[in-house]
Parts: sequence; C-alpha cells; structure tokens
Amino acid sequence: MRPAILVLAGIAGCSTTPPADRVFTNAVIYTADSANPKAEAVAVRAGKIVFVGSAADVKTYEGSHTEVIDLGGNTLTPGFVDSHVHLSGVGQREMILNLEGTRSLDEMVARVKAQVDRAAPGAWVVGLNWIETPWNPRRFPTRQDLDRISPSNPVYLSRADGHAGVANSVALKLAGVTRATKPPAGGDILKDASGEPTGMFIDNAQDLVYARIPPPTTGQQDSMYTLGVERELMLGWTQVQDAGVSWDDVARVRRLYQEGKIKLRIYVAIGGPSPSSDSLLARGPIIGEFDGRYTVRTIKSVMDGALGSRGALLLKPYSDAPTQGLLTLNLERFRPMLREALRKGIQVEVHAIGDSANRLLLNEFEAALNDVPRGEQRKVKDPRWRDEHTQIVDPSDIPRFKKLGIIPSMQPSHAIGDLYFAPSRLGSARLAGAYAWQSFLKDGNLVIGG
Repeated sequence: MRPAILVLAGIAGCSTTPPADRVFTNAVIYTADSANPKAEAVAVRAGKIVFVGSAADVKTYEGSHTEVIDLGGNTLTPGFVDSHVHLSGVGQREMILNLEGTRSLDEMVARVKAQVDRAAPGAWVVGLNWIETPWNPRRFPTRQDLDRISPSNPVYLSRADGHAGVANSVALKLAGVTRATKPPAGGDILKDASGEPTGMFIDNAQDLVYARIPPPTTGQQDSMYTLGVERELMLGWTQVQDAGVSWDDVARVRRLYQEGKIKLRIYVAIGGPSPSSDSLLARGPIIGEFDGRYTVRTIKSVMDGALGSRGALLLKPYSDAPTQGLLTLNLERFRPMLREALRKGIQVEVHAIGDSANRLLLNEFEAALNDVPRGEQRKVKDPRWRDEHTQIVDPSDIPRFKKLGIIPSMQPSHAIGDLYFAPSRLGSARLAGAYAWQSFLKDGNLVIGG
C-alpha cells in the first residue's frame, strides 16, 4: 500500500477547540520538526492541519461528525514540494518526441527518422531531452546527422538541459542562419573547422530557431499544463514551484483552476527582467488564490547556461574547450529589478551554474541588499532570495551565502547527471566546489533542492 501524504504543521490542541472535520490516526508520522520528529495522529479542519501529536491527545478533536481514518500503521509524511520545475515542459515532454534514454547517436537519429516519416511534408519535427553523455563517442550531433534522415522537413532537437539544441540544414535556412550569422548576446552558434554552422545552438542563440517554429495552439498549451500536473500528482508531489513563466501562462493556469482541471499547489516565478516581471513589480504579489493553491510572488532570472553544453560561466576556461561560457543576463536591466523587488516584497531566484556566474550573482545580490537596507525601504525585511542550482562555486565564495542570507537551491539530478562530464569540463581542481551541498550545510546554510 502506498503511504499517505499530507502537509503537516504542528499545532497544540486544547479542550475548547472545535471538533476537526477529519482525524488520521494509527500512523507512523514524520513531521520534519527536529524537536518533535514523530507523531501518531493528525487532525484537519477546513482543509488545514490543526493538530499533530499523540493518539491520545487527538481525541480532543473528535466530535460526533468527525471522520476518523485508521491508517493501519502506514507512514504519513509532509507533502512533497518540488522547488524547481517547468510545469508546461513536463507536459510537453508527454506530447512531443521525447529522446530521453537514447543510448547512442544512431538510436536518436533512428527515433527522429520514425517521427519524420510520419510528419506532413515540410512540417517541423521538434524533440527534446537528448544527451550525449552515454554515447560513444560523446559528441554533439550535427546538422549533417539530421540531414540524412530529414532532407525536407525542418528539425530542431533540444538537449536535456534546455540550454542547447541541434537543427538540420532546412531549419537553419528557415532561421536565416549562415556562416556569417553573429550569435546574439548570451548565445553561441557552434561552427566547424571551415567556419560553417554545425547546427548546434547554445543558450540565447536558440531563439533564432524558436522564432520559426509554429507556436502551440491554445488547446495544446492547456494540455501541456494539465498533463504536467497529472504527472506531478502521480509522482506524489503536492506542490511545485514553476520557474520562469509569463502572464499568459498565469492567465491560462487560473482558467484551468476555475475549470477544475488543476488540483496541485503551484508557486510561480515570473521570468525576468522582462515586461512580465515589470508588471509583477508594479502590481505586487498574488498570494494564495484558489483556496491557497496558487501564488505568484517571485522573479526568475538566468545568469548563465549549463555545464554540459559549455554555457556555464566559469572563472577560467573549460578544461576541454577554449571558452569560459556565457553571461546570458542583461545586468543593466537586472540591477534596478533587484532593488525594486526589495521595495515591493518580491522574491528573486536566479539560475547560476558556473563559478563565475555564482560569484557575479553574489556580488549583484550584495550590492542590492546594501542599497536597499532593512527597515522602511524593504517590504520584506529578510527576503528569501535564491541561487538556483549553485552548481560550481569557488570554495572561497561559500561563506558569502550565509553572510548575505542567500539560499543555495541545489538539484541532486544535476550532480548525478553531470558525473559523466563534469571532470572533463572542469578538471580535478574545480571539482572541490562543485555540487558542494555538504560544505554549505556544514557552513550553516539552509539548502533546498528539487
């Protein structure tokens, strides 16, 4: 039997308290409260936990109309929260060509060919989630690899990290990309020894291709969210934090809540700096809509790319390529956004992978916190600003997180997946500050993950 899952919040009971609507008893309850790590019973009233404690004390909350549920000794835990997810992307993965798990370039090409063979003439074939780390040799695919199975249909395939992708020659032509094309700020177009594009686009350069791919219909966008929600619930998540959406996405999810199609708690970060984040700063946070299930009060920014696609911004060049990665953020827009967020009570989370990106982020956070001091200027005295991923950090920068009150938000999946290529990308010396969650914990930091 699967263990029951509830969000727990311990509140002591008393004899004058009205009866609970529901009581869960005869359970092994893990509270996540170090002072009282285990309990036997939970009482719920009006959809909220009002008591966590002993089987004897919960009797105080049982009335003539209270539903008492005997869990038969099963385990009850706090609700699981994924602190970093792209909810529509989870649903999109269920709808389009998913290349996750391909064990070789040939296998990936074969799966793409099957999709091309089913596509209408000239229609785009879009896929995602390939990663070259288990392949032999471990190399990025090229447009020539795709041209031989799709000479007429444009193809674009996103890498698993979402920070790079490969296009075939038809897609490059539609995007107007030639050997003379200059990459946009915060992006790169990889080229071969002769100076021709290989088909690989890194970070912001992907927008050149995305601009040519027909956008999904309203129905498809709805399905991305509803399928994403269904999968999160199936995996046992009770809340997710959706990182980097637009107001169109917010309007869509609100409508889906109203239509009864979403039953998951969602905490939203608006992508910025952008007109969307400007709007959030102007209107202020949205907290606890739909019976506490929906909150919009954070801005998500992206400082650099990913390690696997060599877009992570490093202090020194990569060990296996003559590049230091990419700064993907417009700092001139980012800086005033931080200060206004402090004044308006908006939280901020920023993707930072490389050691240079993490240092730069700490510098920018520190400057903003100094410019808008605690007191009347700040809407939230001690903001819970986050460094998303905190993946490669110079050891000398680790103490700065606690000093500034910045939360290292680290994803175990990155540490596991990057084991294949982190040593070759970084070299042995820089591994000392990579995925250093134990060092952060020992230094007294609150570390969260998703």
